[in-house]
Amino acid sequence: MDPVVTRDVDSDLAHLHAVADETHRAMTTVIQGKDGAVRTALTVLLAGGHLLIEDVPGVGKTLLAKTLARAIDSTVRRIQFTPDLLPSDITGVSVFNQDTHAFEFRYGAIFANVVVGDEINRASPKTQSALLESMEERQVTVDGRTYALPDPFIVMATQNPLEMEGTYPLPEAQRDRFMARISMGYPSAAAELEMLDAHGAGSPLDDMRPVTDAVTVAGLVQVVERLYASPAVRQYVVDLVTATRTSRHLRLGASPRAGLQLLRASRAHAALEGRDHVLPDDVQHLLLSVLAHRVLLSSEAELGGFGAEDVLGAVLAEVPVPARPR
Repeated sequence: MDPVVTRDVDSDLAHLHAVADETHRAMTTVIQGKDGAVRTALTVLLAGGHLLIEDVPGVGKTLLAKTLARAIDSTVRRIQFTPDLLPSDITGVSVFNQDTHAFEFRYGAIFANVVVGDEINRASPKTQSALLESMEERQVTVDGRTYALPDPFIVMATQNPLEMEGTYPLPEAQRDRFMARISMGYPSAAAELEMLDAHGAGSPLDDMRPVTDAVTVAGLVQVVERLYASPAVRQYVVDLVTATRTSRHLRLGASPRAGLQLLRASRAHAALEGRDHVLPDDVQHLLLSVLAHRVLLSSEAELGGFGAEDVLGAVLAEVPVPARPR
């Protein structure tokens, strides 16, 4: 390999690692005891994806999204999803201007670098579908005109899986747009005690200052896109997603988009580890977060008490891992 190119790659990765470490430190001053969730959020950000945070109330879902948004000096919008929210509230609407006698486009809340969608399953399916084009194509089409979204662009949405009254479960097409899904879980006793100390007299989020900006993040996403993934690793990703489609425990396997996003997330994870290439370990580490929300269990698996994580764990154990190059 050209030594000049090598130095450029090493320099880019060193810069990425420094920015990611600083962002991680800043976020953990607000989010105590959840390093895994913080790291996954950073992975999705650098992979250019979107994140779904699903858990019971009060464990910090919205706080995680707001903390990542605060860490980046960029445009941030929060959308509180409710049954009366309209698609035009998200995408924008054309309004007739009496002075100019022409229609003008009023930008909706989706036009931001970081969009925090709170309780996304409380909006109607019609409103939820307003996000489909935005999340996949990074653009909005209104009245036949297309408007590009800013770069970088990430949607971080939260939902409560337990309280089903008055909610509209996300359809498969919507869930497939999210690169990863995570659950916060309850903190450890030590972390909860630290949280009481940190949040007792106020929110540390109020004192948090941005540690990077949108231009830097957009550049780091391009660095991640250039990371090397060997043919063996790419074949491993294909073998894993194919195995989900043939599993008798699943009635819906992972889509081709799932394979693409698994590879992109694996590149980001490798970069965060300081490597310029993807290993099977990166793919394995992210498999559950990236695929579990995309697959549907068969009736037999549901009756047997299996979860998506159980089935994917079996798939991971069955698919041969490519040998590491010597």
